Amino acid sequence: MTRSDLLAGKTHAVFDAYGTLFDVHSAVARHAGAIGPKAQAFSEMWRTKQLEYSWVIGLMGRYEAFWTLTERALDFALAKHPDVNPTLRETLLDAYRDLDAYAEVPGVLARLREAGLQTAVFSNGDATMLARAVASAGLAERLDAVLSVDPVRTFKTAPAAYRLVLDRLGAAREGVLFFSSNRWDIAGAAAFGFDAVWVNRTDHPDEYPDLTPRLVVKSLDTLV
Repeated sequence: MTRSDLLAGKTHAVFDAYGTLFDVHSAVARHAGAIGPKAQAFSEMWRTKQLEYSWVIGLMGRYEAFWTLTERALDFALAKHPDVNPTLRETLLDAYRDLDAYAEVPGVLARLREAGLQTAVFSNGDATMLARAVASAGLAERLDAVLSVDPVRTFKTAPAAYRLVLDRLGAAREGVLFFSSNRWDIAGAAAFGFDAVWVNRTDHPDEYPDLTPRLVVKSLDTLV
């Protein structure tokens, strides 16, 4: 598939934030020396619990800010790793507020806008944490919109979350090209009717065979 084939008929390029534009493991990586040899496992547990909490709460029909869930997930990771100094909590939270963007992200956003598409972030993250992440990564000037699920008070993969993209951007469903590194998010977007590109950075095995992405890439700059 060529770049022109991928973008044909598209008006909006919409990106998941955490794991897609921002490296969720960069917060722990900055302080790996202080955390110790289990830093990677610690980071993975933090991320896993953060997502798990959003799904469990969403299934209950409840809603809490994603930052609150991020804090709770870190507390769980610290409790499960008693060898990690708990005084690192605030340091790690500060690092999570200012996650590193992947190196290709600024250029990809610029090229999409040059091609005539509007660019947007669409995330489970609440508005405050998204604004901080976008600003600290220097991406504000390359994005036309930053969308949080806050207004609909439910998390992806609820259809109401994806519908927010259409309502806020004034986009047609077929005009949206959606990017995410999370296979579950790609499944939700595909179920909603978006053309979805799975950014499979870690060579994760495929799941959800009935909800396939339009394309699978290793990084955002593979075709864009």
